[in-house]
Amino acid sequence: MDPIYVLKRPLVTEKTTLAMNDANVYAFEVDRRSSKTEIKDAVERAYGVSVEKVTTQVRKGGARRVRKGWVADKQTKKATVRLREGDVIELF
Repeated sequence: MDPIYVLKRPLVTEKTTLAMNDANVYAFEVDRRSSKTEIKDAVERAYGVSVEKVTTQVRKGGARRVRKGWVADKQTKKATVRLREGDVIELF
């Protein structure tokens, strides 16, 4: 898969920003069908860094109330990527 289709967006929260600075770990929302090796290849090709480890988790989509009843949100997949020492991704 092309990196454009695997990586949807970087997740920038307080927790991930601290992980970026302290542990060299970055979080991305990825396509649900992508595997860990595809995520690793996509990050390496898109940002020109060396990936050491990839962990993933599938977030369940919750139900929410709208005007005419309940709607189920879609499931999303989150990938946490640890880079080798010295590599940095410039998100800002």
